[in-house]
Amino acid sequence: MLAAAWLAGCAVGPDFVRPAPPQAGGYAREPLPAQTVASDIHGGEAQHFVQGLDLPGDWWTLFRSPALNAIIERALAANPSLQAAQAALREANETRLAGEGALFPTISAGASVTREKTASASVGSGNAIPPFTLKSASVNVTYLLDVWGGTRRQVEALTAQAEFQRFELEASYLTLISNVVLAALQDASLRAQVAATQEIVDIETQQLAGLKREFAIGAAANPAVLAQAAALAQARAALPPLQKQLAQTRNQLAAYLGRFPNDAPTETFELESLQLPVTLPVSLPSQLVAQRPDIRASEALLHAASAEIGVATANLLPQLTLSAAYGSATAQTLFGPGTAVWNIGAGLLQPLFEGGTLVHRRRAAIAAYDAAAAQYRVTVVAAFQNVADALRALQSDANAVDAQAAAERAAADSLAASQRQFRIGGISHLALLDAQRTYQQARLGEIQARVARYSDVVALFQALGGGWWNRADVREDGGNAVAR
Repeated sequence: MLAAAWLAGCAVGPDFVRPAPPQAGGYAREPLPAQTVASDIHGGEAQHFVQGLDLPGDWWTLFRSPALNAIIERALAANPSLQAAQAALREANETRLAGEGALFPTISAGASVTREKTASASVGSGNAIPPFTLKSASVNVTYLLDVWGGTRRQVEALTAQAEFQRFELEASYLTLISNVVLAALQDASLRAQVAATQEIVDIETQQLAGLKREFAIGAAANPAVLAQAAALAQARAALPPLQKQLAQTRNQLAAYLGRFPNDAPTETFELESLQLPVTLPVSLPSQLVAQRPDIRASEALLHAASAEIGVATANLLPQLTLSAAYGSATAQTLFGPGTAVWNIGAGLLQPLFEGGTLVHRRRAAIAAYDAAAAQYRVTVVAAFQNVADALRALQSDANAVDAQAAAERAAADSLAASQRQFRIGGISHLALLDAQRTYQQARLGEIQARVARYSDVVALFQALGGGWWNRADVREDGGNAVAR
């Protein structure tokens, strides 16, 4: 019994130890502010950073957009890249289960029936030997004793590979959802920029019509008319690139939903219909390594590499196989009296010389583990950088929105004053054109600043891992990520 217990528990190679979380006190040298600055426009609200607050699994609902929620649900149901990741997870799980079969004996059964005719001369008999029938049946059992734990290490590696695919699937979910939200924000941004540019075109069209009337009665000079026509043409030239980007964004949304461009979703987005999340969770640095799917996937690869060292080590050691068979063979009666045939035995195989193949495979496994450990550190460092970048961007975004909002208000007031002055002859037409261009740039800058702020909220939620551990299907599975 002691020997059996030893055989069951012995496994050569290192036992995997999960890397300790980094001893980082924060994501940056400077402490986070309690909140960002606020502006009195939509999307200019102050945002509050809350250390240790958990991120919800459906974080995209914080934008309070039913259209966004609906399009994400359809993307999750039909995206082909996501379906490929789900299939890869199923494959990995089946491969793991197939590997576990090596822990058990192999049992097979066979039977045969043969009709034979033997020449009498071959047996030294002058009498004719009639044809006869041979019947046989047998059961065979073979068991490779996992003395050194090589098979168990192989199963351990396959389990870790399945874990890798599980978190690759979670990363695919997070990437898809983030991309859909960003595409929706881009849709809203481009629509707002098209509307703002069209407004400028309308203003300058009216201005040109007025100048032409004045020129007809001699109240305006021809250079002023030509300058206004050039300004109008320049404003109109800004529209096609924006419209092209908008069409491409719609095509991208269709692709995320697994559709062709001619079947793009009907939902459109406006900045005013998207609520800026004002309470921003910030995971503790010690929690981040357990929450980021890419870190968990990298950890699973490290675990698999550790187990492969055990597999390579076990292959250097003797392999013990047990076998047994029981059967029957007789010309007339199957399993009749005196027809039983059986055997039982054991085999030992010790590699002696294979040109260094097994030794070098073990060294290669150790090197692969070292590479996986280094890649794990790369992933962790990049994750902390992602969070730090997003937090810093959100602070800067709030300042940028505030500054752009002030610039847009000032430019609008300046344009209105310039238009009044121009009508009474107080300023030149060139001064009016300058005011129009300044307003157009300020208007577009304010739109872009707001969209950048929304986009960096998405970047923060993605950098924090996306809250997959708070999804209902994960909680029901005891904290394990599962295919939806």
